[in-house]
Amino acid sequence: MNDEIAAEEVVIESINDPAVYKELSLQGLWKNNPGIVQLLGLCPLLAVTNTLTNALGLGLATLFVVISSNVLISLIRHHVPKAIRIPVFVMIIASLVSCIQLLMNAYTYQLYLSLGIFIPLIVTNCMIIGRAEAFASKNNVKHSAFDGLMMGLGFTAVLILLGATREILAQGTLFDGIETLLGDWSSFMTVTLYNTDTSFLLAALPPGAFIIMGLIIALKNTIDNKIINK
Repeated sequence: MNDEIAAEEVVIESINDPAVYKELSLQGLWKNNPGIVQLLGLCPLLAVTNTLTNALGLGLATLFVVISSNVLISLIRHHVPKAIRIPVFVMIIASLVSCIQLLMNAYTYQLYLSLGIFIPLIVTNCMIIGRAEAFASKNNVKHSAFDGLMMGLGFTAVLILLGATREILAQGTLFDGIETLLGDWSSFMTVTLYNTDTSFLLAALPPGAFIIMGLIIALKNTIDNKIINK
């Protein structure tokens, strides 16, 4: 776990101030994005984003878990002794991951097979336990749910960007296999941008994901520097 991030405590006292929600949105989607700033959850992020469909599937599963865990932990925060809070948080997160794993097994079986071990590994995603410890355990349900939503969307956005880039470079398509996530009706969403006899293997493999991820981080840093220098 990133100790610096996990130790960062955020306590919000104002309940209905719109500026609070604006700041939470900026933190989750850009300033403190768990994927490209905190660099948390890199293992699944780099491993399963070989297609946009896989990236979207894992992103939605992670989004469900981070919102639900933030809500539940915020609800019980006054009833959990401080000394055992981390084991309790992990048990809650593991239960939620089991739920999403069973749901994907039942309704999106092919995608479940494609994501494989990375669905149960959501339990070990440092972003989720980090938000539980740093935010949900110290704030009300409303703010914790919104923080989970923004952090989950920020992480999912990075997954989608990385998955789309890799799929285009590797095989020239978008949404290949989308029917494994949304059903047969969605097969029309698959787009072929160009035809190729051989795929660009580097983009399809984790080393290619690592390179593209570095370029995305560099692009974000460049944009931030331009904003600061204006």
